Amino acid sequence: MGSRPPKLRSTAHPPREERLALGRAPDGKEPTLAWQGFKTGRKTKSVAAPGNAAALAGAIASVSIVGVGLSLTIALIAVRLGEQGYSARAIGLNTASAGVATLIGAAFVPSWARRLGVKELLFLSLFIADLSLAALALTNGFWIWLGIRAIFGLALTALFVVSEYWINAIAPPERRGLVIGLYASSVALGFAAGPSLLALVGTASSTPFIAAIALLAVAALPIVAGSSAAPNIKSAASVPVLAFLLGAPAATLAGLLHGAIETASMGLLPVYALRAGLTAETGAIFVTLFALGNVLAQLPVGFISDLMDRRKLLLLIVLFSLCGALALSLIGPASLFLFGALLVVWGGVVGSLYAVALAHLGAQYRGAELANANAAFVMLYALGMLAGPPVIGLGMDLLAPDGFFVSIAALLALYLCVVGWRARGS
Repeated sequence: MGSRPPKLRSTAHPPREERLALGRAPDGKEPTLAWQGFKTGRKTKSVAAPGNAAALAGAIASVSIVGVGLSLTIALIAVRLGEQGYSARAIGLNTASAGVATLIGAAFVPSWARRLGVKELLFLSLFIADLSLAALALTNGFWIWLGIRAIFGLALTALFVVSEYWINAIAPPERRGLVIGLYASSVALGFAAGPSLLALVGTASSTPFIAAIALLAVAALPIVAGSSAAPNIKSAASVPVLAFLLGAPAATLAGLLHGAIETASMGLLPVYALRAGLTAETGAIFVTLFALGNVLAQLPVGFISDLMDRRKLLLLIVLFSLCGALALSLIGPASLFLFGALLVVWGGVVGSLYAVALAHLGAQYRGAELANANAAFVMLYALGMLAGPPVIGLGMDLLAPDGFFVSIAALLALYLCVVGWRARGS
């Protein structure tokens, strides 16, 4: 008989006495102002504390600015290595070093945040990231860039884990989904703006690196503005980070799935277009349409997630994503208008996995456990980024070009089976 997984202390279903003390409804849902008003016999109104609102705006603005610098840097290094004659496989390996750093380092971020402080770790991460960019600008070589990008990736991992913990920890419970939807939409816009900025500053000389360094320096300013409301981690969580895969499988596996599909779509949709007999420019338009749907869907889906059980919403999102992937494989790009419109909708539905899953974790855990849950989520997302493109690429090789959407549909169906089986056993 195997050992049972460690039991996570979730705030989703505390004892009855604690529910009443927190103003939690008897059904175990998150505390709502309507329930508190029922208890006290008076009406209440949702008003976010000004300090928290400034802190939320600061954290979202900071990580969005970082997204611009990060996407600019990824595109820049790929171009530089390509100009030096390196193969696409070598360039992919260089890019993957940051993902490996995320897998290794994310588990340590909650401990670092507890020891140093949340805002202090954010400042340190930005400083190390800027030093890494300066080192990239002053050096030129595949292997040294590989090492520097690993350090750069580790700094950004800490920044994203801590920023998401900050946002999740102080977001109003009844508006958590909307707030995280705003965060996800802002980050998506930041990632989309990076390559456009690179087109303006060019890829020659040190100018693009200087632009990225300046962006990361500016990203520190919103943190300063909202630092008074930054949350602190006062105790260490006793549960290993990856144990959250067992405690919250719907959310953590959604992070894995989102990382796999998003990265594969960004990298392989142009390949899909070429294998379908279209131009590379059309493939780039496909990527833009997918990203556009991601940006547009975050706020409305985040709003909806505040009104219903997020686990059920995750399953609905995956079900619609599965149907969309099968529809795209059947329609194909023969009807470009219909295919493009469906790609926007599908990109929005798939893209909302990240925000809804992150909000679900924020509703379940508090304090050190929330920081660890965020770290586990980022680790699973990074694993999806690393494993998704090869798996989906293999599907394209076997069933070109439809294998792209068919293999994604298979991953979505597997998620439905695993989470459905887990739900029946709980």
